[in-house]
Parts: sequence; structure tokens; C-alpha cells
Amino acid sequence: MSKKRNLLLWTPRVLSLLFILFLSLFSLDVFEGNYGFWGTALALFMHNIPSLVLLGVLLIAWKYKLVGMVAFALAGLAYLIMITSSNLASGRFEFYMLSYSFIISGPAIIIAILFFVSWRNELKVKG
Repeated sequence: MSKKRNLLLWTPRVLSLLFILFLSLFSLDVFEGNYGFWGTALALFMHNIPSLVLLGVLLIAWKYKLVGMVAFALAGLAYLIMITSSNLASGRFEFYMLSYSFIISGPAIIIAILFFVSWRNELKVKG
């Protein structure tokens, strides 16, 4: 296997794992509250639902790269739409707020593009 093909194969997978870990860091704020054991466990689970969904998507995308492309692109776009509509509804939308949302949606869209490039490279090798 060539180095380029190996890099195209592993880059979206490794970045997906790092992105999921990054999202999981936001759930650590549940330990600041005084919820008790079961309350904290439930809050931790609730905060990690997006990470668990993306982990499931990654497991499927490990074999089917197009699933990873579509799912990560939709996740990034859904986050952008959610943040924009939330700010519009509250009447406090400013364009600079979009740059903040790219911290989460940007890596997801980049990972989607990398899954697409990996899939296209696989087609070229087979065909």
C-alpha cells in the first residue's frame, strides 16, 4: 500500500476520533454540579449523546466511507443551522457568531470531505 493511499485511508478516521474526543470534553462540566451519582451519570450520558452517535457513524464509516461523508457533513450543517436559527429566534444574531460555530461545524465538514477523497481514491485504485 502506498504512503499516499495509506494517508488518505487513515486521516479521516483518526481525525474523526479526535473530533469525537473534542466533543466529549464539553460534557465534563457536569461534574461541577451537585447532582449525586445517578444524576451525574445521567447528565454525562445526555451530554455525550452526539459523541456516541458520531462514534456509531464512525464504526459504520470505517467500512463504508460514503456514510461517513454524508453523516459528518450533515452533522456540521445541522449544527450551523441550529446555532443560526437559535440566534435569529432570540433576536441577537450577529455575523461574527457564525465564526464561533465553525469551531465545531468546520472539523465535521473537513472530515466529510476527507471521507469523500478517501472514497474517490479507493474507486481509482479499484477501477
